[in-house]
Amino acid sequence: MATIMECRTALSRLSDSLSRANGTARGAAALDRTLSCHLTDLNTTFTGRLAGGRIEVDGTEPGAPRDKAQIRLRMTGDDLVAMVDGRLDFARAWASGRVGLEAGFRDLLRLRSLL
Repeated sequence: MATIMECRTALSRLSDSLSRANGTARGAAALDRTLSCHLTDLNTTFTGRLAGGRIEVDGTEPGAPRDKAQIRLRMTGDDLVAMVDGRLDFARAWASGRVGLEAGFRDLLRLRSLL
């Protein structure tokens, strides 16, 4: 099972990847939205923002997110690490329900270019 520190590192690596995005993916990464990532197996939520093409993690909180972020992710820590490492395809994991993504309709349309 991935640790909280490994998940934090994975989010940092994902942020670095987003900052290098180009084309339509760059437009999606440039959204300015609140963000939460609930790791179900660790019962921990990372909170922060997607801003300026980067993920800025503000902190962690135990359990499910207390506040409703504009973009909400839900997965296991192992799945987060596997996605960032390229071993798990986000679109397939999302379609199968293994990974949850909730956001407004317009944001989902823009975010699909990142998938």
